[in-house]
Amino acid sequence: MKLDKTQKILIVGLGLIGGSYAAALRARGHRVSAITKEQSSLDYALSRGIIDEGSTEIDPAMIRQADVVIFALYPHVFLDWIRENQSLFSPGTILTDVTGVKGAIVCEIQQILRPDVEFIAAHPMAGREVCGVENSDPAIFRGANYIVVPTEKNTEGAKEFCRSLGEALGFRTIGELSPEKHDEMIAFLSQLTHCIAVSLMCASDDPDLREYTGDSFRDLTRIARINEEMWSELFLLNRDALLREIDRFLSRMGELRAALADGDAETMKTMMRLSTERRRHFDRK
Repeated sequence: MKLDKTQKILIVGLGLIGGSYAAALRARGHRVSAITKEQSSLDYALSRGIIDEGSTEIDPAMIRQADVVIFALYPHVFLDWIRENQSLFSPGTILTDVTGVKGAIVCEIQQILRPDVEFIAAHPMAGREVCGVENSDPAIFRGANYIVVPTEKNTEGAKEFCRSLGEALGFRTIGELSPEKHDEMIAFLSQLTHCIAVSLMCASDDPDLREYTGDSFRDLTRIARINEEMWSELFLLNRDALLREIDRFLSRMGELRAALADGDAETMKTMMRLSTERRRHFDRK
């Protein structure tokens, strides 16, 4: 089962990612509706042709007509939405999401969900340091990675559908991880990097820094412009895995500090050579 243009799509949560999904899918000929909290977000999306219709209220008719529902919500809001509104889905509806953690939500949603609809989790590894539908752009998916996160409760048809959705959105690489492995990977690749950026920006309040900074500092701290509500929730939901990665990072930083304190150039050079070699694997061709 693959995504096709006859399917009507509902996006719940019209921010940066939800808006970018909507724009990409509508450009491919899908009818896209949206439910979101702010009227200003709907007005912007409608005026720019990002969606066909939308509502700031739970609209039973809009939900029933959807073949696919994509949730772009904070994890706790997502869980509450399913608990309160799943009776409105039509039988056979496919649900997916964009949530940045999986272990804390996927199994719970699948456990409480009606048996005649299916939730297949996914994580688009794309974004910007800004938020809101006014910053949405399908181009953020080009060259990015998309992770399908199934469990034993998911059908092969749902997995195929989720992969085809990633393809339609324009992702470069589509992979598959279990919820547990996903959260381990994300703790290192995404959450730890945000922790480092935030800590670096909080390390000095010298007002003259901005007059003398270079691109290396700007590049390293780009993601320090952060949505504190969303990211604090993601950190806490993945606390154990993230704490392990922070401890591992601090251990390697401690090695570098000790080498510097001891005047041990060889240890520093060894770490730098390893860093250079590993970084090559992340260069986009």
